[in-house]
Amino acid sequence: MDTKIGSLDFCKPACTDVGSLPIGATSAIQSSAPSTVINSCDATLGRHLARRLVQIGVTDVFTVPGDFNLTLLDHLIAEPGLTNIGCCNELNAGYAADGYARSRGVGACVVTFTVGGLSVLNAIAGAYSENLPLICIVGGPNSNDYGTNRILHHTIGLPDFSQELRCFQTVTCYQAVVNNLEDAHEMIDTAISTALKESKPVYISISCNLAGVPHPTFSREPVPFSLSPKLSNHLGLEAAVEAAAEFLNKAVKPVMVGGPKLRVAHAGDAFVELADASGYALAVMPSAKGLVPEHHPHFIGTYWGAVSTAFCAEIVESADAYLFAGPIFNDYSSVGYSLLIKKEKAIMVQPDRVTIANGPSFGCVLMKDFLRALAKKLRHNNTAHENYRRIFVPDGHPLKSAPKEPLRVNVLFHHIQNMLSSETAVIAETGDSWFNCQKLKLPAGCGYEFQMQYGSIGWSVGATLGYAQAVPEKRVIAFIGDGSFQVTAQDVSTMIRNGQKTIIFLINNGGYTIEVEIHDGPYNVIKNWNYTGLIDAIHNGEGKCWTTKVRCEEELIEAIETATGAKKDSLCFIEVIVHKDDTSKELLEWGSRVSAANSRPPNPQ
Repeated sequence: MDTKIGSLDFCKPACTDVGSLPIGATSAIQSSAPSTVINSCDATLGRHLARRLVQIGVTDVFTVPGDFNLTLLDHLIAEPGLTNIGCCNELNAGYAADGYARSRGVGACVVTFTVGGLSVLNAIAGAYSENLPLICIVGGPNSNDYGTNRILHHTIGLPDFSQELRCFQTVTCYQAVVNNLEDAHEMIDTAISTALKESKPVYISISCNLAGVPHPTFSREPVPFSLSPKLSNHLGLEAAVEAAAEFLNKAVKPVMVGGPKLRVAHAGDAFVELADASGYALAVMPSAKGLVPEHHPHFIGTYWGAVSTAFCAEIVESADAYLFAGPIFNDYSSVGYSLLIKKEKAIMVQPDRVTIANGPSFGCVLMKDFLRALAKKLRHNNTAHENYRRIFVPDGHPLKSAPKEPLRVNVLFHHIQNMLSSETAVIAETGDSWFNCQKLKLPAGCGYEFQMQYGSIGWSVGATLGYAQAVPEKRVIAFIGDGSFQVTAQDVSTMIRNGQKTIIFLINNGGYTIEVEIHDGPYNVIKNWNYTGLIDAIHNGEGKCWTTKVRCEEELIEAIETATGAKKDSLCFIEVIVHKDDTSKELLEWGSRVSAANSRPPNPQ
């Protein structure tokens, strides 16, 4: 399950090629291969940028046109390997690039200056929080306007053009403002390579009059990136492994828990190797679901404190030692800071640091190296997993529905489970879908994504668009609440336009249910829409789209049969109408604990 960054993997020092190329590419370009001379009319900044995107694995770019980026878009779409995916708004374009990056390893979006840049900013911040390499490209002002006292449209009315840049500085790891051609080649290459190395978004602003101007620095085909590998400090690695092995080998019933930073550390395979070698019970934090194979024989579920999957928390919290690989402990993942985890029992493994309980910390130690080396030092100990098997009781089935009884959410997800396979992927929107989807058992190869750290409602519409575009061979199944859907509904249009075959379950319960369970008020009630009617209007007879409303189990079964049968090549939109108080028990528990954390009185001064 080792995740590559875009089309590249970090090479070993002796390697002379550029790593893995995108799916469909024939071979890696060797460092000795001569670069191709480019036609002078194609030796432009715009075409260089387009070729760079294709080289790193981006074959689709999510865009919203504006007068500052139109010439740049001309040159991007002239690249045969790059497809323009026009979105309805900048926020969704950013969310789509986020979803695309989760599957391909890197994504890109293109918007216009300030009015577009500030619109996409929220999506870029979310990608930053989730450690996703994302190239945010902005068409900037004419290069002649920099340093003048001119006021431009799409700005806040000041001659200072740095407002957008200053906003992006806190949510990107590198910013390039390209307003001359002399250093444009270097700035673009530095920005893209930094995104890949840091696994964070970057910002590139390109003056609107530069994209199509030929320049000698772009006269040859760009040589593919070969990124210098990150290396562990060998002595630090040995010391960390020795200390961790001594700590864990003394434990009676140790466990291991995977966290979301497994992705950025490219340590999924190493984590599984450690589980295989150690025999430890294996759990994941909620935001790491999908990063660890759930068909592993020692997998015990999602560890999420009081709202963990059944019997998982009891095993983790009763362990006398636990190894957390890449955790993020925030108020949401800790259920209002209520986890029963003790520091003196924990080994915390971050992408480049290991901390042993209340003892030493070792820096410059890469997670992947540490887990693989530790696997060779641990004694096999399956005590915790055996304890799990003793207390485990298989899931019950939801109460049988009476004929035409209003549909219950637990009945809905009982049927969803049977839809999952290696040819599907699940996208879960912020809200009760978090909790219901956590209980799904993912078959081998089934994708899974949600945005827990940033938790931006509406994220899933754009992310579904981007993820489905990145892996057309999979059928994406998205679960979106009605409140979230109202934020970003427009880009279902883009899904239809691009022939996607996603199944969207729109869960209509009349409001912001997750907020209701944290703190209720009239602001959590929303105007009900005719959601299928809206999608039919968006469809407008162009493309393949099928919609239906379901109110009972019989209608749900029929809808699923149609979506997976006669309409398997269409985008299917299934509006599921449920009671406003029909929530998972996990959300009820989680909401009360998060509410308690939010409402703590101020400390006395």
